[in-house]
Amino acid sequence: MGKIADSGAVRMDIWLWAARMYKTRSLAKAAIAAGRVAIDDTPCKPSRSVRVGDCIVLDRASERYELTVAALSSQRGPAVAAQALYVETEGSRLAREAIREQRRLQGAGYSAPAARPDKRARRLILRLQDET
Repeated sequence: MGKIADSGAVRMDIWLWAARMYKTRSLAKAAIAAGRVAIDDTPCKPSRSVRVGDCIVLDRASERYELTVAALSSQRGPAVAAQALYVETEGSRLAREAIREQRRLQGAGYSAPAARPDKRARRLILRLQDET
């Protein structure tokens, strides 16, 4: 799976990157600094140590993840290995699926136009947008 941490703790930003929650470590640091990541319901810093058994709450792309740390790694590996680093709670998974389904249903009635709007149609669209 890669380099497993021997010390029993890994930096939060490195663990989030290794668990493939964020594409880069700097994106993980930015999310932590913005307050979108919490350990045991308390905001944390990127240098905060993560230990096995910690509960992490993570807001990413309008989705909320509730994870329990199952293993530690300081190296990014394949997706299968990354999924072994955490266990998502059943409630979190069901809530995310319900939100995705709701978003899918909201866009179900929309049908894209066959072609780009011409000059007159664009003006009508802009006029409608200005009224709202």
